[in-house]
Amino acid sequence: MKALLSKAPGGPETLEIADLPDPTPGDGELLIAVKACSINYPDVLIIEDKYQFKPPRPFAPGGEISGVVEAVGDGVTGWAVGDRMLAMVGHGGLSEKVIIDAARAYRLPDGRSHVEGAALLLTYATTIHALLDRGRLKSGDNLLILGAAGGVGLAAIELGKAYGARVVAAVSSEEKAAAARQAGADDVLIYDRAPFDKEQSKALANRFKEALGPDGAQVIYDPVGGDYTEPALRSIGWEGRYLVVGFPAGIPKLPLNLTLLKSCDVCGVFWGAFAMRDPKANAAHVETLFSLWEAGRIAPKVTERFPLAKGGRAIAKMAARQAIGKLVVEIGR
Repeated sequence: MKALLSKAPGGPETLEIADLPDPTPGDGELLIAVKACSINYPDVLIIEDKYQFKPPRPFAPGGEISGVVEAVGDGVTGWAVGDRMLAMVGHGGLSEKVIIDAARAYRLPDGRSHVEGAALLLTYATTIHALLDRGRLKSGDNLLILGAAGGVGLAAIELGKAYGARVVAAVSSEEKAAAARQAGADDVLIYDRAPFDKEQSKALANRFKEALGPDGAQVIYDPVGGDYTEPALRSIGWEGRYLVVGFPAGIPKLPLNLTLLKSCDVCGVFWGAFAMRDPKANAAHVETLFSLWEAGRIAPKVTERFPLAKGGRAIAKMAARQAIGKLVVEIGR
């Protein structure tokens, strides 16, 4: 089989196509013929050895796949050769074949393509956990979303609207603003690119406050970090919840007096650990996502597709924060 491998720490330009022997599933495992693999920000970090998990090299990045069951290991029930599925694999998705734990696989609904299936789990499962479990979002809340045109940002817009929130989407360009509006945002704000000096930070905070109104944000969804975090936190409402999702713009330092003045919570969102610690709750969220998907309330927005040999280009685009929606590498046909 062919795989796009990371053999040494570095950027996407260090990835190499290589031939590997086909793997064999063990007890409780499935061998998957990968049809599509979506690219997410952890793929940028994992090949640079900056992610919290560091697999032994060589390895293929790519944590989110859709494919077809090619072989079934001993002890597996409920799966057969030819079944269509989707799963989170952590890494290894940019390969023609991958082994997964059967318990981590979900059936790809009829009528949905592999490209769509590969674009669902990470962004939407992270977001539903963030908004409901950590953010306690309820109908009528003001929801401010930073980086609102990325994969998790668009998922947050759709899920926020599905649960009755008023959504203010913050993005960095008019093209991204159009994507946020199309996803259903009630208001869209275009911010400048960081870094910000003190006056620019204050001005951005005032723009957030103006867009949110006198009650501020009850929930803030931040998959960006960096210099955007403090201005957003300054716009939070009384007893609001600030959801820390990711740091492509850098890890911020917060003046904690703001949390005291607003009596607000700063909440970390680590969906992968949640899914491992409470698989039943995570499975219930995924079933809810499938229902919302079937009802047309959510729909992964895939904006670009790449062949396996050019998967590094997709990772580079993610690293440059140029992606709108989801980028998907098509592997098998």
